[in-house]
Amino acid sequence: MTTALEVPLDSKIREELPQPPTITQQSPKNYIVDPRENIVIRCEAKGKPQPRFSWTRNGTHFDVEKDPKVTMRPGSGTLLIDISGEKAEAYEGVYQCMATNEHGTALSNNMVIRQSRSPLWSKERNEPVLVQEGAPLVLQCRPPAGLPPPVIFWMDNNFQRLRQDERVSQALNGDLYFSNLKVQDTRSDYICYARFPHTQTIQQKQPITVKVLSMDAINETMAAFLNDTDFFGDSPVGERRPSFVVPTGASSSKMVLRGDVLEMECIAEGLPTPSITWRKEGGDLDSSRTSFKNFHKTLRIVSVTEADAGVYRCTASNHLGSVHHVITVTVRAAPYWVKAPKNLVLSPKETGVITCQATGDPKPDITWLINGILIANAPEDPSRKVEGDSLTFTDVQTGSSAVYQCNASNEYGYLLANSFINVLAEPPRILTAPDKVYQVITNTAAFLDCASFGSPVPKITWFKDGQNSALAGDRYEMHENGTLEIRAVLKLNSGRYTCMAMNALGNRENHVYLEVKEPTRILMQPEYKVVQRNRDVVFECKAKHDPTLVTVMTWLKDNEELPEDERLMVGADSLTINDVTEGDEGTYTCIVNTTLDQDSASARLTVVEQPDPPKDLELTDQRERSVQLTWIPGDDHNSPIRKFIIQYEDALHHPGIWKNLTEVPGTKTTAYLKLSPYVSYTFRVLAVNEVGFSKPSTPSRQYITKPAAPDENPSEVQGAGNEHNNLIISWKPLTGFQSNGPGLQYNVSWRQKDVEKDWTSVTVANVSKFVVSGTPTFVPYELMVRALNDFGSAPEPRVVIGYSGEDLPTAAPDGVQVLVQSSTLAEVRWEPIPLRTVRGRLNGYNVYYWKERSLHGHHTKHHKEQRVLTFSGNRTHGKLPGLEPFSRYALNVRVVNGKGEGPASSRQQFETPEGVPGLPVFLEVIKPTLDSLTLEWGPPSERNGILTGYTLKYQTLNGTELGQLKEISLDSNQTTVTLLNLKYSTRYRFSLSANTAKGEGPAATREAVTIVDEAMASRQVDIATQGWFIGLMCAIALLILVLLIVCFIRRNKGGKYPVKEKEDAHADPEIQPMKDDDGTFGEYSDTEDHKPLKGSRTPSNGTVKKDDSDDSLVDYGEGGDVQFNEDGSFIGQYSGRKERDTAEGNESSEAPSPVNAMNSFV
Repeated sequence: MTTALEVPLDSKIREELPQPPTITQQSPKNYIVDPRENIVIRCEAKGKPQPRFSWTRNGTHFDVEKDPKVTMRPGSGTLLIDISGEKAEAYEGVYQCMATNEHGTALSNNMVIRQSRSPLWSKERNEPVLVQEGAPLVLQCRPPAGLPPPVIFWMDNNFQRLRQDERVSQALNGDLYFSNLKVQDTRSDYICYARFPHTQTIQQKQPITVKVLSMDAINETMAAFLNDTDFFGDSPVGERRPSFVVPTGASSSKMVLRGDVLEMECIAEGLPTPSITWRKEGGDLDSSRTSFKNFHKTLRIVSVTEADAGVYRCTASNHLGSVHHVITVTVRAAPYWVKAPKNLVLSPKETGVITCQATGDPKPDITWLINGILIANAPEDPSRKVEGDSLTFTDVQTGSSAVYQCNASNEYGYLLANSFINVLAEPPRILTAPDKVYQVITNTAAFLDCASFGSPVPKITWFKDGQNSALAGDRYEMHENGTLEIRAVLKLNSGRYTCMAMNALGNRENHVYLEVKEPTRILMQPEYKVVQRNRDVVFECKAKHDPTLVTVMTWLKDNEELPEDERLMVGADSLTINDVTEGDEGTYTCIVNTTLDQDSASARLTVVEQPDPPKDLELTDQRERSVQLTWIPGDDHNSPIRKFIIQYEDALHHPGIWKNLTEVPGTKTTAYLKLSPYVSYTFRVLAVNEVGFSKPSTPSRQYITKPAAPDENPSEVQGAGNEHNNLIISWKPLTGFQSNGPGLQYNVSWRQKDVEKDWTSVTVANVSKFVVSGTPTFVPYELMVRALNDFGSAPEPRVVIGYSGEDLPTAAPDGVQVLVQSSTLAEVRWEPIPLRTVRGRLNGYNVYYWKERSLHGHHTKHHKEQRVLTFSGNRTHGKLPGLEPFSRYALNVRVVNGKGEGPASSRQQFETPEGVPGLPVFLEVIKPTLDSLTLEWGPPSERNGILTGYTLKYQTLNGTELGQLKEISLDSNQTTVTLLNLKYSTRYRFSLSANTAKGEGPAATREAVTIVDEAMASRQVDIATQGWFIGLMCAIALLILVLLIVCFIRRNKGGKYPVKEKEDAHADPEIQPMKDDDGTFGEYSDTEDHKPLKGSRTPSNGTVKKDDSDDSLVDYGEGGDVQFNEDGSFIGQYSGRKERDTAEGNESSEAPSPVNAMNSFV
């Protein structure tokens, strides 16, 4: 059987296609109108061509044009009925709309139009109600019947709703029920109100007066009529079992339609007030659709289904008993669709079926109509066949279009559905937009649309990148709607795709494009964090994505948006939470979205802090020397407790001071504590986790132990004298905690070791030492200190050895010798003194030495300070470093004990040999000429021997080339030398060192330049005044400027550049210009690495300003051994450097003059 055509939703295409009418909007089947407003009965339809509309009223044709009060909207079937001056009830009835064009007629539902009604309450007189206390009562409302029914509620004269509860409640019919009355129920304004929804009017019943009488009031009232007889007794209506007021009897039944709301109520009276319960026999109540109203007296079930049918039992009970009522519920159903009929679009000679499946209880009857006429009364059509709830069409022809109505009805209602058959012959149309671009993620499915329409249904074929063969294979799947599915796409699947739609009437094609993108993946996921409160935490989330897609990062907390909090700072790839609180704990999710996909990752934040203090401390198993302490741990705040620290306070000896007693693991809450006697204990507990310590717990109650003899003796017992004839015995006293009882004292005992057999003892208190007088000098004693109190003594103490006091040594070391090892080092030796002369503990020997004079033949002007070296222990030799060469020294040796030094040994003298001399004091260049230079220097201040002469070395400096090194030996008494036959305008380097018999000392260096030829200088001045020369210099300056700009650009780009370019960008701080006044060089400095030469550019603060570049001279050489050219430039390990084109003595930062520039041409 041919599948029916689906008419596209495109409005343009729909407008072009012929189509039978379709009802699109209509008023409800039961339409209640407000009598104060005009009546609007809606009926809208669509079709091609535009439908015409007509109406029936109560089954007969309704001629709209004949009634001036009724108009029909243009292009619509909606009726407007003007009821001004008329009664709305004149237009009540059953209306039906028909929409017709040349292809058929569609029908609306039968719309029953009724006027809403809010009738007045019938006039009545309500007599006061007198009721005995405890009795039940029903106040009837009986509102007038309205359309729709009114909403009922009870209020008083002040328009306040009456309070309702289990005892007093309103039934579904509006009556007010009292399970039992109380005296406070007496009032005269029980008023029932009825609100009519359509007219929004409220009407009220006449107030009802209720007077609840107690037994005393009733007896007084009746006594006048019954001769003071006590008619009712002295008690109110007594307690009673419950009984149902609504519904009555033991059982009842209720019928409800499927889909409606089922409400069942059970209202009981009794004293005390009964409670109501519900259950369904043989099943459970569906909690999603079931609710209890009116204080459990009403069971309400919405959207009733057949499963809600059955037996329901309500039970009313109080302490006197219970009563049951059974409600049998039957569910019936108005017709409802199983499969509603659908429109059918066919091509000529095709076959199709319209199905109308409906059900209900009882089962509905199915009736077919064509264009609003019973199909049995319509002309026969051999292509149409009715088979129960189906219409079958075979070999349809153009012109067979019509609208068919299916009516399903039973006693509870009906369904009416329009469905048309539309026979079309149309060539293919492509509905998908041309050149549409589809973007998908790698390894996902791509769906390329090719929505089409045609009659017959077009066949769809797909091609890629202009290929002639259609796409086929396991990777491709063609869906019925023409969509091409490509499974698990790869980059190679990108490209242009063509879909072709073909039927017997023609073909159409469309191009779409597929772009395959890289997936979004989170590379750095947020990690689980454990953070202390008030700290900061950062979650990182870095993702990789297709570069052509824009990503948006979103953070969630516990799958919800982040709260508005300035502490939460979302960065480009991170989330920062400042000052973390407990409320920040949770799961944080990072979601990275693109227009095509997303990736997410989550991490948990756990906030920790110090634990809460333990609580409820309790002491159990109390004994003389122990007690058991138990406690309840506090909250650990997400960080497990590692241990508990138990502290105690001794209120007897150290009140207010808490000390640690013991520790237990965090898994325990009990500790067995060992105690000391004579202590007033109070305990507290601290919890410790990874974060820190909790606050101390509330202290326990006080626990006092009984006194006892001391368990231990004083520690750190020592014996030593501070005079040569005494012995001081000292010890560390016991604490009050260690005393174990009152009356703490110490028994001090001593005897001379190996001399005395008996102990000498003394008992002292409140001290920590005892002095024994009259002892020999530095002899050993055996010592003991024992603790005792009012309850006994401590155990036997251990014996300690101590010594009496020391005295100064009586002997000096003998055999002192000095062995000179070098010009700066000597070794001294001596013989040890007898131990008996030490008279104390030997600490070592002190060697005192000093320089007497230099061996140059004159005493030192200022006698140098005496120095001392200490050699610990029983040493017999030592070395004296740091001596001055070619000098005479003296020394002596003394023994040292704990008391001090003994007498000095005999004085010993020794001499140090010569050493190499020091640096010459200065080196200067004076009287420069064209071919000679004169050097002047000062002898070294540290000669370290007898000077034998000087060595002068010099060589030329020409750019990076060094000339031949020449060496001259000079006499020791010589301080100047003139060098002849030098080259004019040439830089020289000089080095001068002094010599002794030991060798050559360090050299002083200096560089200088012979002066320029005066005639040449004169010519230079003349040339510099020429115009051609000035123009040439300007051109050269411009060229240099361009080169500098190019070098600057290359340098910023990170390119390599020669050292020459670097050096030209820096001023050379080592150049020493000539003085302007006398042509001599700047003063010599022997600390070239630390002081700038005179004439160099040095800031006023004494430091050389660092250039913008980080380059230094060391970068180009072998370290600190710096060499210079004749013009003062640095010589490194590179070649090809040009000489500076400046004359000696002109090293300012100003631009070079033409005279200086001319030097390069000479």
